[in-house]
Parts: sequence; structure tokens; C-alpha cells
Amino acid sequence: MLSTDTPPDAALPEGDVARVVGVLRQAERTRRDALGSGLPRAADAYIVRRGLASTIIAGYPWFTDWGRDTFIAMRGLCLATGRLEDAREILVEWSRAQVDGLLPNRFPDVGEAPEFNSVDAALWYVQAAHDFLGLAGSDRSFALAPGDARIIRRTCVRALQAYAAGTKLGIRMDADALLACGEGDSSLTWMDARVDGQAVTPRVGKPVEVQALWINALKLCAGDDPKLGALGERAHRVFLERFWNESAGYLYDVVDAGHEPGADDESLRPNQLLAVGGLTHQLLRGAHARAVVDRCERELVTPAGVRTLAPGAALYRGQYIGDVHHRDHAYHNGTVWPWLTGPFVEAWVRVRASTPQAKRDARRRFLDPLLETAATHGLGHIAEIADADEPHIPRGCPAQAWSVGEALRLDRIVLAG
Repeated sequence: MLSTDTPPDAALPEGDVARVVGVLRQAERTRRDALGSGLPRAADAYIVRRGLASTIIAGYPWFTDWGRDTFIAMRGLCLATGRLEDAREILVEWSRAQVDGLLPNRFPDVGEAPEFNSVDAALWYVQAAHDFLGLAGSDRSFALAPGDARIIRRTCVRALQAYAAGTKLGIRMDADALLACGEGDSSLTWMDARVDGQAVTPRVGKPVEVQALWINALKLCAGDDPKLGALGERAHRVFLERFWNESAGYLYDVVDAGHEPGADDESLRPNQLLAVGGLTHQLLRGAHARAVVDRCERELVTPAGVRTLAPGAALYRGQYIGDVHHRDHAYHNGTVWPWLTGPFVEAWVRVRASTPQAKRDARRRFLDPLLETAATHGLGHIAEIADADEPHIPRGCPAQAWSVGEALRLDRIVLAG
């Protein structure tokens, strides 16, 4: 029962208003700390049933289940929390929707066909599948049927073989073994906002994070098809030669933009972080890796997550406000995304040799401030986005699966120990 009356056995502390509020706030924080992190409880809200199988809702109150979001989020929501059966169901169920190597990026609510408009959903599936199969194989309490393991592995290999041969949406392995994608100004990457039918951040060509995902997936599937592993090694060598922007000291965001050889986009965006952190295979190492992480930390990282474009760029937008037109132009042009904290923090720790001290420092400097937003704005959840400019007000969907999932992955896997 709620009441405006103060119970006689719960007298307010003495002092002025500021002191009373401070004492009550600290008491509430102490009570919450005793309960442990609320993130595992928050994870329950996103794992739901679709028919007879589990799936992940991308966010509340308006998203359904999205492919890219599902496979990024499940590493934290399911694997970091021990929900292996849910992960199995999700991977097997999504495998049934594979067409020409592609996996859907969105399942509509009712009655409509799934939408195939993503280059990276299938590549994130490979990473999630690899993590799941590794955990399932080491957990004696979990029995994975051989048939399910074959289905999951086959889905991974089919995706990569189709991509290598060339499939829909302009997705094809180029002569240099890198992955080209897109037609016209199509929006196949996670930066997919469109206004009046046009891409706000056109990234047709060879986007940097798509190459990181592609090469990572090829290497992960080397045991199932050695030819894929060989392609991965070749693409890795080309990647290091082609993507390093010597004059800027970081990676190009897109090379051969618009499928025009030599047209390279040097916008400072966070997508390059996946070449250092967030995936099993780290593509960039040494001084170049440190340079990328340091530059991103200096210009992109905020307490609420990572900016999608560096301040000062012509397209930069500091606030996600206004009508749909203005909001969509800001969506990936500065706006902060909490889920990117996962790849960034893993990259930050890796370039410091993943030492226990680096993990403790990363938790204090990056994860703890992000979790504060869950305590103050999200009722235990983390929002989809936040303003790029201070005070980084949470915006968009107030409860987002991959925001919570990546925070859990950091807390329980990357920064554990």
C-alpha cells in the first residue's frame, strides 16, 4: 500500500531537506546493493515465447524480435546468465528462417513475412552460436542433442558459403576476400536509419565492422570447413592493409564506398572497435589497436555509452530531439548507444593485456557509470540510446535488450575474475 503518511516506526532522519534526502538515498542504495545486480532479473523480461520456442524481444514498449539484436543480446541475456536451453531454442528456431544464407532482421508481430535487410545478422549468429556451443560442451548439466548441434553448425556454414558465392542484397565476397554489401543506398548495417526513403548514413561498400564480423566468422567455422578458415586468413591480411588510415591514426569506416574502388570514408565512428573487442578473434593488435581504442575513448566514449560519430563532424548531432526527421538524422550521427560499451570495454581491456587490474579499472570507469543509468532512469533496465551531448539524457526505447545484454556480458564474462 502507498501512503503519504509516515509510519510511526519509520521516523525521518533529522536535518535540513538536503541531508534527509541524502540519508534516505544512501539507505535505499544499501538495500539495493544487498539484493545484488538487477540486470539478471531485467534479462527475464526480454526472453519470451514465440510459438513453441524462445525468442528475444529487442526492446520495450515498441520493438519485436530482431535478428541482429537477438544474437548480440543473447550472449549476455542467455549465456552469461546460464539460460542455455533458451539459447538453444533461439538458435535452432532462427535457423529455420534462413534463406539464401541470410537470416531475417525482423519478425513482424503477426501474419507478415520476415524482413531480410541485414548483412550482419547471420554473422552475429555465428558468433553467438560459437559462444553457445562452447558453453554447452563444457556444462555437464546441460545435454545438447547432436541433431541440434548439427543444425546450428550447418546454419553458420551455409551463411558463409552463400556470402562467399554471392547472395541477395548485393552481399558478396569481392576478389580481395573482403565482404562487399549493399545496392544503391540500401541500409544493411546496424546504422540503418532512413528518412524519406533515403539512407541517413549510407555505408554501401565494405563497412569496417562487417569485415570484422566476416573474418571472425570465417575463422570460427574453420573446423567445419577448412576452406572458410583459409579465406578468413586471407581476408585478415587484406583487412590490415586496406583499412588502416595512416594519416588519421585509426581505421576507415567504409572502404570502396558505394562500390567505388579507393573511395574511403574516414569518419570517426565506433564500428572499428569490433576489430579489437566484442568478437572472439581480435583483428587489430599492437600500436594500431591501442591507437584506435585511445582515440575512441577520447572522442566517442561517454558515461552512457559510445557516440556514433565524433563531435565536430559535419553530420554530428548532439541531441536526439525533435520530429521523426530530426531524430532519425541524429540516430547514428552522434547519438550514444549503450550496447557499444561492450565492444569498447573489451577492446580497452585487451590492449592492456586483459590484466586483473585493467578489468577492475574498466569496471569502475566504464561499466559502473553505465549501470547508474539503470538505477536512475531505467527501473533496472538500460535505454536504447542517449544524447551525445551532456548530460547524456536517455532517449528512445527505455528498455533495450542489447543494452542490458552487453552490460551483463561485461559484468559476468569480460570483467569477471
